[in-house]
Amino acid sequence: MIYEISDNKELVRAIEYSQALIIYFYNNNCAPCRSLRPKIQQLIEIHFPEMGLVYVNSQLNPQINSAYGVYTNPTLLIMFEGNEHSRESKFLSIPGLKEKIQRPYDLVFS
Repeated sequence: MIYEISDNKELVRAIEYSQALIIYFYNNNCAPCRSLRPKIQQLIEIHFPEMGLVYVNSQLNPQINSAYGVYTNPTLLIMFEGNEHSRESKFLSIPGLKEKIQRPYDLVFS
């Protein structure tokens, strides 16, 4: 499941129905957001196929940012079983992110 979120109700449903989910907050004027997006998607598709990935455009959905305490872009909320496991902002390492997700992912899906 990889798609764009347009309102808070839709995001709440995605969290409720996903055992594992990354919420990717971005904006179109953010160069790191644009360069990181395909790398995150590739990481999920290759290493964490059971994990969902949803995108939230911070410019179009400021109410969602406020509800989740997101004040900078890019920000990733890593959710397992409806709870926030970790939060990554600004300077992200793909290998570090993979390492951070691997253990809880294995626990949920093994």
